[in-house]
Amino acid sequence: MSIEKRIKRRKTRVVMVGNIGIGGNYPIVIQSMVKTKTSNLRDTINQIKDLEKVGCEIIRVAVKDEYDARAIKEIKKEIKIPLEADIHFHYQLALQAVAAGSDAIRLNPGNIYREKEIKAIVSMVRERKVPVRVGVNSGSLRGAVKNNSQPISTRMVKSALNYIRILERIKFYEIMVSLKASDVLNTVEAYQRMAKLCDYPFHLGITATGLPFEGGIKSALGIGILLAEGIGDTLRVSLAGDPKEEVKVAQWILSSLGLRQFGPCIIACPTCGRAQIDVVKITQELEKKLLSLPYSLMATSPLRIAIMGCEVNGPGEASDADIGIAGGKHCAVLFKKGKIAGKLKEGEIISVLVQKISDLIFSLRKD
Repeated sequence: MSIEKRIKRRKTRVVMVGNIGIGGNYPIVIQSMVKTKTSNLRDTINQIKDLEKVGCEIIRVAVKDEYDARAIKEIKKEIKIPLEADIHFHYQLALQAVAAGSDAIRLNPGNIYREKEIKAIVSMVRERKVPVRVGVNSGSLRGAVKNNSQPISTRMVKSALNYIRILERIKFYEIMVSLKASDVLNTVEAYQRMAKLCDYPFHLGITATGLPFEGGIKSALGIGILLAEGIGDTLRVSLAGDPKEEVKVAQWILSSLGLRQFGPCIIACPTCGRAQIDVVKITQELEKKLLSLPYSLMATSPLRIAIMGCEVNGPGEASDADIGIAGGKHCAVLFKKGKIAGKLKEGEIISVLVQKISDLIFSLRKD
């Protein structure tokens, strides 16, 4: 049985962010966040366009002042994906961001909490059909929730529930929820608790994870645990680095669990003393060549490509690969679906593989 059949996703309401559905039976959506100041229009638009090219599906921008809020109108004219405004401290910025065309807003219960202000925001978002993400962060809890001696995961859930009750009292239900901590287990526990208490779609993430290597591992662990339990409808991998890396890590997390497919998957053996070809170099060069192909072409190509160092872990261990190689002395055996399909000289491995893979991709598109 395939992985995607084994994972039974939690049933949730559906919330629309622009033209993208979150929750229900919609695919799990990948988000990222712009690292530029939002009102620096050209830098912000260019970064969003770069993220669109690698597969980002919703973009979030920080709205720190009225200049950022106003900039949303111009940004929206030049991008293709929905935009979510990240609001803290000043509720008026939420009103300005929605007026400028934001497709969703994130509110932090830790710093926008007065009921009068929340009602003012809801009055506008309800009219414009803009959803609200209740975005709880462990570092910005307030009042009795902050000072409570209960576990941090319990306090995060209480913060979210208190906020949701305010929204529900005024009959607003276009809600998404996030419960992020920098600690993996606290985050996982918070989402697991919350999953039993509401049916709103969840935005997953581990906050402030650090640089791409460490942050990618922490994110894969926390987000992966939840996704494997069927929890999660959209996600952002938060890394201190290029936001394109956030999208790539998110794609790998989802594809590793069989929840979505993002182009060819390269399977490479770890190598050992038996390897007679440079598996690492070949894999890196192949990946670079494949990444140069258009994302729109690659994203629809569910191929498995195997780079194996020797006959021990060649066609046998990679029998489910669509195409692959197994190393020999200054050569490699080419195989398809576990069956040998030819022999390649060391110097032609990359060029032949790329050509064969391209042929397979185009044949799949024709089908």
